[in-house]
Amino acid sequence: QVQVVESGGGLVQPGGSLRLSCAVSGSIFTINDMGWYRQAPGNQRELAGIISGLGRINYASSVKGRFTISRDNAKNTVYLQMNNLKSEDTAVYYCYIRTPGNDYWGQGTQVTVSS
Repeated sequence: QVQVVESGGGLVQPGGSLRLSCAVSGSIFTINDMGWYRQAPGNQRELAGIISGLGRINYASSVKGRFTISRDNAKNTVYLQMNNLKSEDTAVYYCYIRTPGNDYWGQGTQVTVSS
């Protein structure tokens, strides 16, 4: 009954921007962490950015200064603004939700950075 719906992925040229959105609905009453992980072909899944319910934020060093994570608690939505995209940002991006009882994952959205 819990739904994690991602949007905003796509194809963009190097130096361009995309904004990912992840909206959570269903039987969730408390959300702790909301974040984005990514996985490129042949690589392990890695954290891109995560934000706690109190606003604490962590980024991967490779994206710091280019990506901005934010959340709208009234909408149960987390965003990832990605600027100055590079080819190495190409990956499937997965929304991650942590609650006191369970973790939830989105199905993933493809981000491709290519000229």
